[in-house]
Amino acid sequence: MKAVAIRTFGPPEGLAVIDLPAPTPAAGQVLIETEAIGVGGVDALIRSGALASYGFEEGHILGSEVAGTVTAVGDGVAASWVGRRVWAFTGVGGGYVESAIAPVEEVVPLPANISPADAVTLGNSGVVAHFGLAHAHFVPGESVLVRGAAGSIGITTVQLAARGGADAVAVTTSSAERGDRLRELGATHVLDRSGDGGEDAPAGYDVVIDIIAGADMPAFFDKLNPNGRMVAVGIVGGPPPAGFGMRMFEAFRKSMSFATFSADTVPEPGRRAVRTEQFAAAGRGELHTVVHELLPLEQAVLAHQKMDTGEVFGRIVLTP
Repeated sequence: MKAVAIRTFGPPEGLAVIDLPAPTPAAGQVLIETEAIGVGGVDALIRSGALASYGFEEGHILGSEVAGTVTAVGDGVAASWVGRRVWAFTGVGGGYVESAIAPVEEVVPLPANISPADAVTLGNSGVVAHFGLAHAHFVPGESVLVRGAAGSIGITTVQLAARGGADAVAVTTSSAERGDRLRELGATHVLDRSGDGGEDAPAGYDVVIDIIAGADMPAFFDKLNPNGRMVAVGIVGGPPPAGFGMRMFEAFRKSMSFATFSADTVPEPGRRAVRTEQFAAAGRGELHTVVHELLPLEQAVLAHQKMDTGEVFGRIVLTP
């Protein structure tokens, strides 16, 4: 089968299409003929070499979520899985392939009215958005700022905050066109990437969901209201500056909180329940996914080039 691996860390051109033997599911696993593969921000970070200290090596196969049809199962897995349309989490790798292996506990059946591309656009992003807001203790009537709202996590967070009764949902994005699209999805105020703009925007926010992190994170922490909560759900812009902790202590009397959130900390039954509900909501048209573009698996380099230039709104999906 064809797969995409990191030949050399660095720019997208370091990715290579390789041939691998077709895999066989082990006990507790299923084999999925992939129809859609999600391209995420963490894929770009791994490819760049920024996460090499976490054990990622050259030769690593990227991708963490796929959708397709189960074609075989390992020992201990019910044969009734064969032939079912599913979404699956493959781990922090192993997704950019024609045939993917996944543990059965990380496999979710898909309703008939959601496409494979929509499934991989929502599967991981929806869980992060849902539990990120929960981690921030968001309640109806509060104001929310979503920093980096043009990606699939941000797009889903905007919708969930609006559906959850937010008093205001502000977003940061790079263009007026993207801002208009985010308004259609539930945003009430559109700011530029620095957090400026929008004369009628709230002066402060009860909740900030930050997908970017990076050098400008302290400026967004400063936008919290007293008792406000900031949750970093991504680090696509790199870590915050070393002095970020001091910034928090300087605001000691405002009782503001900062936390990180990773879906890895949510027990599998909780993730499964949310994904099942969100897939159903998407099938009913109540939750919208945005697929930026479908590209063949062999064009993974192009997909990552588009990611690096910041032109993606929503998610790029690879198709074998």
